[in-house]
Amino acid sequence: MIKSIKTGLSFGLTSGIITTLGLIVGLNAGTHETAIVLGGIITIAIADAFSDALGIHMSEEAENRHTESEIWMTTFSTFFFKFIFAMSFAVPVLLLELSLAVVVSVIWGLSLICLISFFIAKESGKNIWEVVGEHLAISILVIILTQIVGQWISTNLI
Repeated sequence: MIKSIKTGLSFGLTSGIITTLGLIVGLNAGTHETAIVLGGIITIAIADAFSDALGIHMSEEAENRHTESEIWMTTFSTFFFKFIFAMSFAVPVLLLELSLAVVVSVIWGLSLICLISFFIAKESGKNIWEVVGEHLAISILVIILTQIVGQWISTNLI
């Protein structure tokens, strides 16, 4: 796989999953409203995909080690993968009752994190269980923290 696309895939997938899962869990805990959670997913898929694509674009330019075409390929692949993976979480929210959709989304997201972590560890020659465990632990921490924040917002601000 072309390095620029691999960078966009790994960054876009990971960021898309973690950001969207945090949003889903937090909004659900705070509102329990399907329309709000779905609106959040769509909004974050667009705004955060553009934001991350621009961020990776500027980071690649600052490194001064990549050609212009490599930079743009990384930029577009980051946007594409971030948008697609973030939007994939809309499917369970559209098809299932919200509390079940949140559980399905968490399982979907953590499964993808495990899968990409496995391939990253395998390609880099690192211990698979350590890499998968580290990435899974960080992902679970985000889910727990956004659940707590969503509950706090529901109790104190709404």
